[in-house]
Amino acid sequence: MERRTLLSAAVVFAGAAGGAYFLLRKPSTMTTTPESFEINKTEEEWRKILTPEQFNVLRKHGTERPGTSILDKEYGKGTFVCAGCDLPLFVSDTKFNSGTGWPSFYDPIPNSIGTSVDGKLMMKRTEVHCRRCGGHLGHVFEDGPKPTGLRYCMNGISMKFIPA
Repeated sequence: MERRTLLSAAVVFAGAAGGAYFLLRKPSTMTTTPESFEINKTEEEWRKILTPEQFNVLRKHGTERPGTSILDKEYGKGTFVCAGCDLPLFVSDTKFNSGTGWPSFYDPIPNSIGTSVDGKLMMKRTEVHCRRCGGHLGHVFEDGPKPTGLRYCMNGISMKFIPA
């Protein structure tokens, strides 16, 4: 009985420690491979044109806190563009309120994004990045509205809104 109690405590402790690591760790230091994109800048050059928050998300694959982006509540007519290179990404007609606290869209502008597999957080997700500069935008999920059934859950800080 003592060994079972000790083993149970060890499993609980390991689970709590692992969970705390994933919740409290710093953003990933993973960066995009510059030679695979049209726009290539050094880390110094990106830091000069982006705010520290934009740099963390776009270049270091961080995530902004939900509900902090003014773009989550932006429903005017216009276009959402990459904050790193101004490439048009989404038109306002494809934006919807997902209730997640991040700007969400059901369809990107053709030839505007790229995707890759993101294995962080102990699950596989599809990461979305700007196809021109490689900036991390967010993730896409298969729980969106018609007609695509997709939810492009984007970091608002990764984009700028250009009114029509």
